[in-house]
Amino acid sequence: MNTGELYVRGTGVWLPPAERVADAVADGRCDPAVARATRMESVTVSAGDAGPEMAVRAARTALARAGAGPADVDLVLHASFYHQGFDIWAPASYVQHHSVGNHCPAMEVRQVSNGGMAALDLAWAYLAADPGRSGALLTTGDRFCPPGFDRWRSDPGTFYADGGTALVVSRRSGFARVRSVATVSAPDLEGMHRGDDPFAAAPLGHRPVVDLEAHKRDFLARYGTSPAVARVSAGQETVVKQALAEAGLGLGDVDRFVLPHLGHRRLQVAYLAKFGIDPDRTTWSWSRTVGHLGAGDPFAGLDHLVSEGSLGPGDTCLLFGVGAGFSWSCAVVEILTRPDRRDR
Repeated sequence: MNTGELYVRGTGVWLPPAERVADAVADGRCDPAVARATRMESVTVSAGDAGPEMAVRAARTALARAGAGPADVDLVLHASFYHQGFDIWAPASYVQHHSVGNHCPAMEVRQVSNGGMAALDLAWAYLAADPGRSGALLTTGDRFCPPGFDRWRSDPGTFYADGGTALVVSRRSGFARVRSVATVSAPDLEGMHRGDDPFAAAPLGHRPVVDLEAHKRDFLARYGTSPAVARVSAGQETVVKQALAEAGLGLGDVDRFVLPHLGHRRLQVAYLAKFGIDPDRTTWSWSRTVGHLGAGDPFAGLDHLVSEGSLGPGDTCLLFGVGAGFSWSCAVVEILTRPDRRDR
């Protein structure tokens, strides 16, 4: 359990223009049946900007909204899913250099789609460990592009989007209070994204394009589909219960839900039906026009709800994160005041 108070001072998102799913279907890049099952409308696609570049743009927005400068940031954590533009390189240092520009620790979090939420959990613990530490900058950024990644087919059922997100958190003040963060791990499921391939000597050493479905088939043949589904379900239930218990809330007390930007079929099974969540209380109507931002879905969803005015003082929001590994994170955020969003 984290100790001490933690607040959200600023959020930021930078998304490139969106591309319609219907256009990808029409020119053969996306399978029509998969598109129908996802019910996705569009995904954001970068014409050239890399993940760290988009993360910097989001970070600058979040810092400006927070009114935070170099002295207010004691930690920079950058989370990512896919290639960051260079090999043997430190993207977190790039984000720090081009956004906040100070000299505090800057580190990368590599927990795939749960990286942003994992960074939030780690940042709270880091800040609580020393009363002299006040705030942290958390960013995510990814570009899912050829030749190594096919945003429409590398993970059938989820369409991957490009963009950057950021969160400025503080132990002192903010427009929202983080009432809890919980993380649960199931390392026995790590093979679901490894399959039966041997360890490779270089990136994309097994096949020229990432194929997560092939890994899943290999893993389930050994592990069993029913045990895997039960394990995933148990992990999701446990993390939700922990986050709500630490916040002193029940599921019915939550006003809005930020769900991963997955296709509708996956959302329905894993979240909507499982927890009895009304889609109208989620970010689905917006996220279906954006796509899966890798580690950035929770930060982007919170930013969206706050920016459109869906959350007011006293409202609570439950952020969900899940990533291969497997790991699950949930956070309860309570809105204290309406932030000024005239910069939108």
